[in-house]
Amino acid sequence: MLVAIPKETFPNERRIAIVPSAIASLKKAGLDVAIESGAGDGSLHPDADYTAAGARIEPDRRKLLSEAEIVLMVRGPGADPDFPAADLEALRPGTALIAFLEPLADPAASNALAGRNLTAFSMELMPRITRAQSMDALSSMATTAGYKAVLMAATALAKMTPMMMTAAGTLKPSHIFILGAGVAGLQAIATARRLGAVVEAYDIRPAVKEQVESLGARFVELDLETESAEGAGGYAKAQSEEFYRRQREQLAERMSGSDIVITTALVPGKRAPILLTREMVERLSPGAIVVDLAAEKGGNCDLTRPGETIVHNGVTIMGPVNLSSETPYHSSQMYSKNISTFLLHLVKDGQLNLNIEDDIVKGTLVAQNGKLVHPAVIAALEKDQQ
Repeated sequence: MLVAIPKETFPNERRIAIVPSAIASLKKAGLDVAIESGAGDGSLHPDADYTAAGARIEPDRRKLLSEAEIVLMVRGPGADPDFPAADLEALRPGTALIAFLEPLADPAASNALAGRNLTAFSMELMPRITRAQSMDALSSMATTAGYKAVLMAATALAKMTPMMMTAAGTLKPSHIFILGAGVAGLQAIATARRLGAVVEAYDIRPAVKEQVESLGARFVELDLETESAEGAGGYAKAQSEEFYRRQREQLAERMSGSDIVITTALVPGKRAPILLTREMVERLSPGAIVVDLAAEKGGNCDLTRPGETIVHNGVTIMGPVNLSSETPYHSSQMYSKNISTFLLHLVKDGQLNLNIEDDIVKGTLVAQNGKLVHPAVIAALEKDQQ
């Protein structure tokens, strides 16, 4: 079977789905690999490295897609709202597409894949089970985003981050507050601590307290009922507006003295919850920095503008989009490990062998045989059509 890796089409996307070091394992499994010319340039993987690894370079994108039996991408339809119609038309019925597809946020795009009779797998839906840890691309990308968010904030801050004792006096460390202690939040904590900051973190899931404290941060506990705050796979569950209102009131006081606030709270398939209101931003000191990692899903701050940096009342609010693409070399390395491991899980004797009773296959399969097959995506589409 021919595995095709086209160049990404999302604006400023510099990642690639497969890095040269993964080619050998795919070929050993009986797969041929073709890369669109220049697809790896943005992640510092030139065509020559793919050729040396045994892949074929194809300059004609349409030819590449029309010959493919399996297509691997970072951002497919849904995750890329402007995914080229010509690319979809080039894919033959029955082709397997594996990528981030955002099927819960944009079920119509997944339904279009079903209409093209494609076999579509979404990397966002990878179940959080032990067998699938090496395939968990969401966690990989959250790791790079959490790291990069702290560096962005520290660069923009008018202060230095660590405490320093100098001949000119002692410089106090910066205070960083992390909202959400999932993978991105934990990586942000670790990075902030490496930079010498004093770090506090809050999450509605009490179970993460030990992880936060193990990284050297203080876990903030609020007077809220949080026993049911954690859903399947360890993700935070959406809460009532009354819960979020009380949460915001209590957080406002705790974070008012922070130099940097990084928000990371996401709920799968839903708009990001507002955790930072205009009033809370106005209680921060002038010069403070807010980095909203949920910007692409609407933002945790109600002043966030996705893809923009604004200043409100002296506070800088950053709404980065696709932040993992800002570290394309390592982001591609991790994503390549995730997606190639997943593909090899699906392949036997050089052919796709789908066991729909397998939790990994069942959890990620969105479309097959001309129809949507994932219950959550079907429900999301029906809700959108009401």
